[in-house]
Amino acid sequence: MPKRLLVVESPGKVKKLSQILGSDWIVRASCGHIRELSNSGDDSLGFSMDGGSVRCNYVPRDRRSKETIQKLKAAVKQVDEVVLATDPDREGETIAWHLQEVLGLREPKRVVYTEITASAVRNAIANSRKLDFNLVGAGLCRDCLDKLVGYKGSPLVWALNNGAKSVGRVQSATLHLVCQREREIQTFVPQDYWNVWVDYAEGFRAFYKGTANSVLDAPEQETETNDDAAGNSKQVPESKRVLSEAEATRLVEEARRYPHQVILFEGKTVHRQPPPPFTTSTLQQAAGSKLRFSPDKTMQVAQKLYEAGLITYMRTDSVMLSPEFCASARKWLEQNDPQNVPQQLAKHRSNKSAQEAHEAIRPTDVFRPSVQLREEISADEFNLYVMIWKRAIASQCRPAQLRKTQVITQSGNLLWQARGQVIEFYGYARYWNNLSKDTILPTLQQGQALTLKNAAHEKKQTQPPPRYSEPKLVQLMERKGIGRPSTYAPTVATLKKRDYVQLAKDHLQPTALGLEVDEFLQKALPDLLEAEFTAKMEDALDAIALGKHSWQQYLITWNQDYFAPALLKAKTVVVSSTQQTKASPVERKYETSRTRCPECNNFLAKIKSSKVKKKYFLKCISGCENVVLFWSDLNKTWEPPRTQTVRSENSPKSATKLSSYPCPVCKEPLSEYSYLKDGQSKTMLRCSTKESWKDKKHKDVAYFSTQKGWWSPKFGELNC
Repeated sequence: MPKRLLVVESPGKVKKLSQILGSDWIVRASCGHIRELSNSGDDSLGFSMDGGSVRCNYVPRDRRSKETIQKLKAAVKQVDEVVLATDPDREGETIAWHLQEVLGLREPKRVVYTEITASAVRNAIANSRKLDFNLVGAGLCRDCLDKLVGYKGSPLVWALNNGAKSVGRVQSATLHLVCQREREIQTFVPQDYWNVWVDYAEGFRAFYKGTANSVLDAPEQETETNDDAAGNSKQVPESKRVLSEAEATRLVEEARRYPHQVILFEGKTVHRQPPPPFTTSTLQQAAGSKLRFSPDKTMQVAQKLYEAGLITYMRTDSVMLSPEFCASARKWLEQNDPQNVPQQLAKHRSNKSAQEAHEAIRPTDVFRPSVQLREEISADEFNLYVMIWKRAIASQCRPAQLRKTQVITQSGNLLWQARGQVIEFYGYARYWNNLSKDTILPTLQQGQALTLKNAAHEKKQTQPPPRYSEPKLVQLMERKGIGRPSTYAPTVATLKKRDYVQLAKDHLQPTALGLEVDEFLQKALPDLLEAEFTAKMEDALDAIALGKHSWQQYLITWNQDYFAPALLKAKTVVVSSTQQTKASPVERKYETSRTRCPECNNFLAKIKSSKVKKKYFLKCISGCENVVLFWSDLNKTWEPPRTQTVRSENSPKSATKLSSYPCPVCKEPLSEYSYLKDGQSKTMLRCSTKESWKDKKHKDVAYFSTQKGWWSPKFGELNC
């Protein structure tokens, strides 16, 4: 009979752990959170702040949670010892505390492991500890903060009657980032400039840099960094910007007038250090840019890899790796790529709030054959696993070695510049290539005369800042301290679910609703939208997790000093907005399209409609009546409706008259109706009785004029 019970979070881990632990153990899953704050008490918060303490009333989340609790209670009765093995983070510690409470456990053993392998699990069980109530306090505080903001803040936007559903501590600050960028794009004024260059017969192009007697720009620093959110776009070299066509033309003429020679040719070797292994944020960024995964999908796929024992825990902000893994990776390199074994490993720094006890995301076994693995897991899982494997191995490799060259030429008083790069040793880039392609310059000598092949300029225009892709938004959230590894993906998913943002060509665009909510919150709760304000709250939760502050005291103080007064002020904004709306209804805001009105040339508005394939049609809201366009899949363009009923100026409705033909259903006279088709006026016969339009039997009663008479697909010819 088994004597020990191991409780984990995910059912996906049960099979693997049962195989590792054997028949002496029962392994059961809580299926994530089993309890949540109830909807009882003031404002349905489920907790009260009395004096200097906070009292929480937790209840099972749903019927499934109730059933899970009963099954776990039954399992507890069958064993002598209970071990809690929920996930190794603040959320997992909080779930372990909930399990202790509902199962009536006095001092359960708490074990933590970051990979589901036999050695890691057995080592964790051998080194169990007690629950960390500092981590639990941080988890409970986050629960209360999120519900306090959500339940007391959301009614503010409900009063707008625009379909807004919620306000959130992290959600609203993230939405503000997206809306800020959209407003920057809307107010952006493009400016023309000219790019000027010369082509040499020696085989390279140089760009205008300035004049010989002017103060040249400071030399560019080698500040290339790894950007996991960036796509594969390569920056196109340009000259120093010239702001008029006349000046650009003068520079081209001067370049053609004077001889050219090399005044500087220099080359230097630089080393690019390997990137760190993945954290939650960088994994979501890289999977978004390379695999086109949403943050939510990335975490779902990574969860399956973790449960299968293939990677370490995927919610982490640390770039640390265990000595055992580093030794294993070094051994793999020695066997397969000995030239890439470094004398000294690159040092990577985690952010200041990272939990260094955790590891970065890495494979559990670098020697596992990929051919076999491809057959065992899905394509998405395999692709993400390979990406994690390559990144972890790359972090243990030698730096890449690049040869960078610079050429400066002179013609008259003008200076021209060209830059080149050649990869001399790939190093880590054999596994994680974030290097730009080679740009080869010929070998030149200082003072060497050059043969001008061509000189030209190209008109360009400054571009507005781009909208954020999902990887870029996650990157920005991490940099500004909004949220933590466990909240990045759910926050972006919630914004899409609430219809506050939508994906447009792989970039996040705020909807009209999202912009309206953000604009209102800037007046009602401006502090809640500021990244610095939200980041300070996250820092406070981290301090609570480290035992530096009391979570109850922080929650009470935050509510008394900030949130309660802010809500009172916000309610006055709601009242004034509501009164203003009643006095003079505010014109509804619509998203604008790139298509212009054929009459007034203003941008058309997108009108949402579930009845059309594209989910919206275009309409002019600038005063042009009846300008409506629908998308044509056939012609791949926006077109007006093909058939419209023409009404005369004297008669708002189509003229009708009774005919001598009886309805085949009710025998009442049929009526003649005029309509327009393909630019020609036509008539049709329909039943004249009002009741017929509600009667299903009359659905097919329609006769159309033909050369032979009146004809209906259902009833045939009416006369000849």
